[in-house]
Amino acid sequence: MYILGISAYYHDSAAALIKDGEIISAAQEERFSRKKHDSGFPAKAAAYCLESAGITAEDLDLVAFYDKPFIKFERILESYLAYAPKGIRSFLKAMPLWIKQKLWIKEIIKKELGYGGIIIFPEHHESHAASAFFPSPFESAAILTADGVGEWTTTSFGRGSGNKIEILGDIKFPHSLGLLYSAFTYYTGFKVNSGEYKVMGLAPYGEPKYVDVILNELIDLKEDGSFKLNMEYFDYVAGLTMTNEKFNKLFGGEPRKPESELTQREMDLARSVQEVTEEIMLRMSRFVKKETGEKYLCLAGGVALNCVANGKILREGIFEDIWIQPAAGDAGGAVGAALFAWHQYLENGRTADNKNDFQKGSYLGPEFSEEEIKKFLDGNEIEYKKYDYDKLVDVTADLIAEENVIGWFQGRMEFGPRALGNRSILGDARSPKMQSKMNLKIKFRESFRPFAPSVLEERVADYFELDRPSPYMLLVAEVKRERQIKMSNESQKLFGIEKLNVPRSDIPAVTHVDYTARIQTVSKKTNPLYHKLLSTFEQKHGCAVLVNTSFNVRGEPIVCTPEDAYKCFMRTEMDYLVLGPFLLDKKDQRPLEEDVDWRKLFALD
Repeated sequence: MYILGISAYYHDSAAALIKDGEIISAAQEERFSRKKHDSGFPAKAAAYCLESAGITAEDLDLVAFYDKPFIKFERILESYLAYAPKGIRSFLKAMPLWIKQKLWIKEIIKKELGYGGIIIFPEHHESHAASAFFPSPFESAAILTADGVGEWTTTSFGRGSGNKIEILGDIKFPHSLGLLYSAFTYYTGFKVNSGEYKVMGLAPYGEPKYVDVILNELIDLKEDGSFKLNMEYFDYVAGLTMTNEKFNKLFGGEPRKPESELTQREMDLARSVQEVTEEIMLRMSRFVKKETGEKYLCLAGGVALNCVANGKILREGIFEDIWIQPAAGDAGGAVGAALFAWHQYLENGRTADNKNDFQKGSYLGPEFSEEEIKKFLDGNEIEYKKYDYDKLVDVTADLIAEENVIGWFQGRMEFGPRALGNRSILGDARSPKMQSKMNLKIKFRESFRPFAPSVLEERVADYFELDRPSPYMLLVAEVKRERQIKMSNESQKLFGIEKLNVPRSDIPAVTHVDYTARIQTVSKKTNPLYHKLLSTFEQKHGCAVLVNTSFNVRGEPIVCTPEDAYKCFMRTEMDYLVLGPFLLDKKDQRPLEEDVDWRKLFALD
């Protein structure tokens, strides 16, 4: 039995296909359209899912859409009416899209897919909860979901057991932890729905100066983690911006202009909203533990991508273990909707062993054969060397040790916002220069942003204060104390971005200014080739950690095809590209025939 899950029309549209309850493919539309956070109907992603299974839409038994459009429309209308006549501009902007498109999802699905069968519509947070629990390793678990907003719900908690999930309570719009965080994302000059992780990365440079202001003025937070926002400070219900003049006055000025210089104020704001978010998530987790009595916790929704908060929940020991959906945002709703249809709607069984999840390392996207890659290279007269994989891993390990930056393109593309060793850019974690080199010359992005380490799963506890796998890069932990470098008296006097270039450990390229790292553990079971590269690097060069960042430049989705990878390689100062068994040296390549000045485009010197 084949079930297709779809999420669309908000941000990060995606499609996912399950066969007899097993996730066999999933991908975001942005990877095919090359439009970051593409929210359109995921026609290309759905076509990939069907093609990968060798089926057509006629072979589908059921399609599941990740929310209920009519209830969402009801919320939007009621919200505008409550604030009328304020918000008329925003109302007039939103309505045509709803009336022409978003209300007619059933017809759109039938037309786009050429499908005439059953379509079901779980609620948005049911899809999130299903995406968190059903692929998790747990037979039963508590579930916590938090995001901007679904239909009405912004936060929910519940329980999953066997093949059923049950929502036990929620918080409703306009009171939203995700939208509170997005308000600060907007105010600090980053893009809502994509810049939230920049706020998280900026937080350690600041001081929590505004925590009391947020808790006293913006949010009424209860001991159980429930909360209400003071809507006098926010404009997102009926306006065109997240915050208003009263918010500006409270924090001492207008929002930062995008791309302008970051000041200490933005760093302090980021730190403050991050600490408030962590406190709310901790209180919620304690409450959910008390209410459900479960040993394990599953998380999803955009807020679950806040890996610093996730790490704190784990360290507090509230639950024995936690599992987070790797595509925790709206993209993961496609997986959740499909699994909800299989287990809850069709009442199919589920068995779990409390150890192994069902997400397959999140390697669920397209892959390209050696023949397909060779055809692309030869067809474009691109210079390369071919190696068997043992030799390829050996050569690549040495190139990384020489401080080269490597584009690494292998196997199936990852599902979710993180590259996990198949569409990755790799570097030597021991190099003090690697972070700034990668940020400015490869990624064309802000210098303050940290890079994540990939570490052999069996060696994680030798490098980080973490005693379990973190395969999806969704947990932050401290670098092992004995690896840390103490700050000198001079270094301790530094403020803000000045802290950036002071090495803090023997793996400085992946150690953030607060001695933490966003960890990906690499398993031999789910990614044998990447595991072999890390093992070889350790054997030859004495370190089981590599810098791993997503294979893209700022503003562009992660690469999907060999052509995407080659273009990204050529537009940056990457040194080598590994496409399957083929190694490309930048020095051997002809310049790309295009007139885009990427450095100017990203306002870099």
